[in-house]
Amino acid sequence: MPKVGMEPIRRRQLIQATMDAIDDVGLADATVVRIARLAGVSAGIISHYFGGKDGLLEATMRQILQDLGDAVHERRQGLPKHAPRAHMRAIIDGNFDRSQVSQSVMKTWLAFWASSMHRHNLHRLQHVNDRRLYSNLCHQFRQCLPRQQAREAAGGLAAMIDGLWLRGALAPEGLDVDRARELAYDYLDEKLAHGAEHSALRRA
Repeated sequence: MPKVGMEPIRRRQLIQATMDAIDDVGLADATVVRIARLAGVSAGIISHYFGGKDGLLEATMRQILQDLGDAVHERRQGLPKHAPRAHMRAIIDGNFDRSQVSQSVMKTWLAFWASSMHRHNLHRLQHVNDRRLYSNLCHQFRQCLPRQQAREAAGGLAAMIDGLWLRGALAPEGLDVDRARELAYDYLDEKLAHGAEHSALRRA
């Protein structure tokens, strides 16, 4: 009989082993046997907890997305409600949190993006994540900009966050997190400054 509390520990162990396997050999060669070996368990344990490799991959991405959500939430806690710049900087910071920029996580993200084009369950996770980022940014921009401009600014900042992360993931030297954040901050400041100018002109 398994010890009480062992299931979440075992699941996290297998998820970490999945990321390590993808880091080592890529998604295609990250077999159940290899993952089980890295985790120090039998291959049957993966079927028991996840129903196979597809279920394990989905659980791995859910964990990474949970880590991302937690990173953003922690940074936004305690911020004033009506402080859009601070909230959006927190969102930017959360997306470049250390939980999202390790080599194993970045390679898993890349594998996930590629697989999501062919697997409905992964595509759904990707869509939910994209919509969450866009919606959160749009809500904050809407406090400073007209509706259409807020939507465009939110879409642009979301694309910039993803693009900076992707370029860093593919760069031989890796991702310069500080530089990526500064570039995203610059875009944010430019959009907010434009919104302030627009408001001033309307009041003039």
